[in-house]
Amino acid sequence: MRFWDSSAIVPLLIAQPASESMAAAFASDPEIVAWWGSEVECTSAIERLQREGRLRPLEVASAYQRLEANVTSWQEIQPASRLRKIAERMLRIHPLRAADALQLAAAVIAADGSPETLPFVTLDDRLARAAEREGFPVVEPA
Repeated sequence: MRFWDSSAIVPLLIAQPASESMAAAFASDPEIVAWWGSEVECTSAIERLQREGRLRPLEVASAYQRLEANVTSWQEIQPASRLRKIAERMLRIHPLRAADALQLAAAVIAADGSPETLPFVTLDDRLARAAEREGFPVVEPA
């Protein structure tokens, strides 16, 4: 089982330079734990790419089909006051954006106090450094 940040999930949905390495990471351990807001972040990425003209309608439809298949199979960390408090702490000690702090807080909850036991999959360098400082083994593209 691994915690997947939305930056790493998007290449599973849409062909991108990191798609091959993320698909390999997924194939080696297909059990995903994700933050409750990851589906919204993935939707945002799909729609942004469509607005920019980088995705055709069939690619958009395919991306949403893959997203739905993933969402129904992954374990999701729900929003709660504990998650918010951890995210606020993350913002005070790491140079993160709010959504990234929520991702990292969700991983902390998923790891149940033992971050060294839960690999963290991300393509975001800033989030990767914060996750490493919190004790997570970070899985980055090959």
